[in-house]
Amino acid sequence: MPSTAETACFEAGIKFGSLYHQFAGTPVSPVSADSLARAMEDAIENQPHCESVDVDILVDDLASELADSTADYAELTGRFMEVEMTVEYEGTRVRTRMEMEGDYPAMRLVSVED
Repeated sequence: MPSTAETACFEAGIKFGSLYHQFAGTPVSPVSADSLARAMEDAIENQPHCESVDVDILVDDLASELADSTADYAELTGRFMEVEMTVEYEGTRVRTRMEMEGDYPAMRLVSVED
């Protein structure tokens, strides 16, 4: 049987997978970034054991991407966001973070607290 900490980490992974793969490709602009970030937070916080989600869409990076584009929006990818999430499962709190590692949106554990 998995330990409580292992289950809490698994729950965090499920939530990150859901967040990223549900919203990757969503059209986003500097104007819509804040409302999209709030919608992402609200959607993931609905899931069991999710204590908090903080999505920061990097508006300056998004604006730079659009500066030379004829489009008014870009597709949301990991390079345009940073995410912090806290999951609590049976007294174990798991803190996680997503940020770019080269070209890859790395999702990692920050801490596991009993």
